[in-house]
Amino acid sequence: MKMSFSRPNASAATLTKNRVERSPVSGLCVTCLDGCIGLCEVGKSAIRGRELIYPQPFGKVVAGCDKDYPIDFSHFNIQGTCVGAVGVEADPDKATFPAVDVSTEVGGEDKIKLDVPFFTGALGSTDIARINWEENAVGAAICGTIVAVGENICGMDPKSEIKNGKVIKSPEFERRIKTYQRWHTGSGTIVVQYNVEDGRLGVPEYVRELGVEAIEPKWGQGAKDIGGEVKLPSIERALELKERGYIVYPDPEDPVTKRAYGEGAIKEFERHSRLGMVEEEAFYKEVERLRKLGFRYVTLKTGAYRPADLARAVKCASEARIDLLTVDGAGGGTGMSPWRMMNEWGIPTVELECLLYQMLKRIDKQGKYVPPVAMAGGLALEDHIFKAIALAAPYVKAICMGRATFAAAMAAKTVGNLVKDGKVPAQYKKYGDTIEQIFIAAETLREKYGKDFKDIPVGAIGMYTYYDRLATGLRQFMAGERKFALKHITRDDIFALTREASDISGIPYVMDCDKEEVDKILG
Repeated sequence: MKMSFSRPNASAATLTKNRVERSPVSGLCVTCLDGCIGLCEVGKSAIRGRELIYPQPFGKVVAGCDKDYPIDFSHFNIQGTCVGAVGVEADPDKATFPAVDVSTEVGGEDKIKLDVPFFTGALGSTDIARINWEENAVGAAICGTIVAVGENICGMDPKSEIKNGKVIKSPEFERRIKTYQRWHTGSGTIVVQYNVEDGRLGVPEYVRELGVEAIEPKWGQGAKDIGGEVKLPSIERALELKERGYIVYPDPEDPVTKRAYGEGAIKEFERHSRLGMVEEEAFYKEVERLRKLGFRYVTLKTGAYRPADLARAVKCASEARIDLLTVDGAGGGTGMSPWRMMNEWGIPTVELECLLYQMLKRIDKQGKYVPPVAMAGGLALEDHIFKAIALAAPYVKAICMGRATFAAAMAAKTVGNLVKDGKVPAQYKKYGDTIEQIFIAAETLREKYGKDFKDIPVGAIGMYTYYDRLATGLRQFMAGERKFALKHITRDDIFALTREASDISGIPYVMDCDKEEVDKILG
């Protein structure tokens, strides 16, 4: 049996390490030396305190947990067969992997078509999300998929105009919307999340006026059990955010804080969001209100909470006929989650999806509306995508990938900037010295967009290239299983490699697969 473990007290995420061999439980060095300057989390916390709660450098990284959960997607493998074809004629000249259809749809009666069955997670008010918005938004648009605008954009925008407690203009939010809308070609859409503060500021009403069609109340995410944080570089900014209704720590109005800031002891402040309080009837009323505002789609995002809360999300999504329910498992990545919380809180993705499948199947048998579902939580490659769709088939229609999409866009942006500066990284020199030579999908996009190609951010080219790789790899897996459209993927298309994975999921253990059919074949 694979054992779960984490490495407390020392991590690349918090820029901490042990001086000597670590004690396995506490993570402290076996011998804690009087005279050590504090290399571990405990030692550094004595100097920098609450800064060490978060991955470092804050605002410049996205992070994913390093805890090794007992069960993950590597405990399942994808089936293969050499017989027949589903979704296409069983003809070797027709049943080829490029013929596999990986498009999908989400939504209730009114569908949102996605050219690929994966989309990027929400990009909110952190600096790293703001700085990399264009790459991700343009990338999502040219890939024909969803991009989500995260929480607190209007409240954090220094140039927002707020009247009577409601936002009436946010240049930053308008920039985000227009960036996607310029490149949107029909497939996919832009989804706007909102939390307690956004609701109080009237963000749903404001973004509807901007032409946004999809709105997403957010109950949580898989990386944290608390509202998000950003850093504020000055006391003036801290006072502004407190006036707008945010929780700001330390209190910028406290005389002690003011004195400490003036002396240089305090160099930054933290902005926190409030905890949402889910109430079933209030949720139904809010969904009804959002639809009356004119939103074409209402989606719901929830996190890795206890099973009872997942059941609440499923029930509410069903009763309110939500257009997409995104369920985010523990272990995924974010730039603003407490590091220990990211590792030690919440239900991991595989276990959460198995619980979700049981609940969706239950309401399906009752004849109730089953919302389209997207799974999230540390997914990054085509095998993850196939397995996550199969594990809760036929209910999972798409996969949400936040950190992986970010990583692709940021790496491409960095390489692109180096190429433009004539500093082609050694690893890529063999391909050439121009964007078109180095980025394998660049010429495809140039052909499609013509003179507008020059306006596509290199990070977006990278995201498109990454998503194309995922779609190609997914087609190959599906062709090997003889499934030529996503709707044909079933739970029978994967098997468990361990008894424990089988017990948790209900997916047959490898040695138990196809027993009845084997008996029929062999007589």
